[in-house]
Amino acid sequence: MSTHWGLRPDLEIVANLVPTGSRVLDLGCGDGTLLDALMRTRDCRGTGVERDPDLVLGAIGRGVPLVELDLDTQLDEFADASYDVVVLSRTLQTVRQPQHLLAEMARIAPRLIVSMPNFGLWRHRLRLLSGHMPRSRDLPFTWYDTPNLHHATLVDLEDFFAQEGFMVQQKIALDEHGRRSRAGSYASNLLAGAGLYVLTR
Repeated sequence: MSTHWGLRPDLEIVANLVPTGSRVLDLGCGDGTLLDALMRTRDCRGTGVERDPDLVLGAIGRGVPLVELDLDTQLDEFADASYDVVVLSRTLQTVRQPQHLLAEMARIAPRLIVSMPNFGLWRHRLRLLSGHMPRSRDLPFTWYDTPNLHHATLVDLEDFFAQEGFMVQQKIALDEHGRRSRAGSYASNLLAGAGLYVLTR
């Protein structure tokens, strides 16, 4: 049963995928709004990982337990199976070693919730045809000022998950506002602004 959380639309969907009472690790947790909501309303215990100083202050202000670590190199600080769920929201495309990060997430928890912008969105394709790099709500940065190191379509992303030994338990296509998209499974690569996945290994 879904709950209204007062969160950003895509984070509301993530929150409803987290079972009550879970131990949650939120990688790239931002200002801690997701963990704060889960701790207050779902009896979850959690830890956030964030490096942006302003966002760290926001999370601390909410009382969210937080550590400052490099996602590419320092997740060995967390013990095997020390959490029930690891969340990685719109962050996979910013890390240097996505394969290593997913492997570490699977070591830390059996259930992964991962979302990533869809570079295959039809608006992006049109912008490329006009000779410019795509920009949208999900990819708002100029090419020279972007934190995104990797761009993938949803088809690429799903192939990557399979190659790395992950099973997609659930796929939710998101529109450009972060809400559930009406795009069907086959059309999502063209019509979805981002994809949200529940993964197990």
